[in-house]
Amino acid sequence: MPKTIGLLGKKIGMTRVYNEMGAVIPVTVIEAGPCKILQVKSNSRDGYNAIQVGFGKKKGQRVNKPLKGHFDKSESEGFYNIREFRIQNPEEYQTGQDITLGELFKSGDIIDVQGVSQGKGFQGVMKRHGYSGGPSGHGSKFHRKPGSIGMSATPARVLKGKPLPGRMGTDTVLRKNVLVVDIREDENIILVKGPVPGAKQGLLKLFRK
Repeated sequence: MPKTIGLLGKKIGMTRVYNEMGAVIPVTVIEAGPCKILQVKSNSRDGYNAIQVGFGKKKGQRVNKPLKGHFDKSESEGFYNIREFRIQNPEEYQTGQDITLGELFKSGDIIDVQGVSQGKGFQGVMKRHGYSGGPSGHGSKFHRKPGSIGMSATPARVLKGKPLPGRMGTDTVLRKNVLVVDIREDENIILVKGPVPGAKQGLLKLFRK
């Protein structure tokens, strides 16, 4: 994971924009920030350098007492999402400080975007691992199954890591070197080229390079 400051954001969806030459650019629309620093962690006190930030304001009556005490230190009411960014220089940041989109990113920047990929449920080996499957003829009786997976007398077991059917998706995915096409600071909106991991309304982490 990159050791640099960033922002939390929410994936709105995809659309397209046009550049100066009239070419179509597919973009993902992300609502990014503002984020408030809830805690500054240092290597001497916590064992690592990081800042803890909150995103997505929550009403005070929806916050339990332990979290309320934590939020009170940053003079904030509450947040739905709390994440950390590993950094090199925690002394440059203070609890209660706001981080905005315009401070970190600008059009033309190259950033990294992390999210949780869409869940696809329980899937077979053809969809999950790209197996070719068996013959399509009706008489083969072997179409979308994994086939033989066992061993002979030695070692007489299925080796660990064998690609088999199972849960697919909901993995943490980091997409690197994403181009920032446009930024609209007044709306806290950033447009990045191409797709990013996650479903609509999913939480994203945007890292500055």
